[in-house]
Amino acid sequence: MPKAVWRNRVIAESADTVMVEGNHYFPPESIAQEYFVPSEQHTVCHWKGTADYFSLEVDGERNQDAAWTYPDPKEAAENIRGHYAFWKGVTISD
Repeated sequence: MPKAVWRNRVIAESADTVMVEGNHYFPPESIAQEYFVPSEQHTVCHWKGTADYFSLEVDGERNQDAAWTYPDPKEAAENIRGHYAFWKGVTISD
């Protein structure tokens, strides 16, 4: 089962991830919300829409803008609505 790990903590884990452009998108119920801190960062993808970012905080260490989600994606990306993907040192393993 895919899981996202940062600083030896499981940030998300689910057998129901969606792969898009090489990223596992984890469903919202699979994330460990206590590690997520909302960010002011947003990006726009021409086919997915606007992404909202979150920083991860574990044991006082912050990984700025390491997670993103599409809360209101364009129709082509509806399958990842509200799902979370990761980068910046977050390890995804099976």
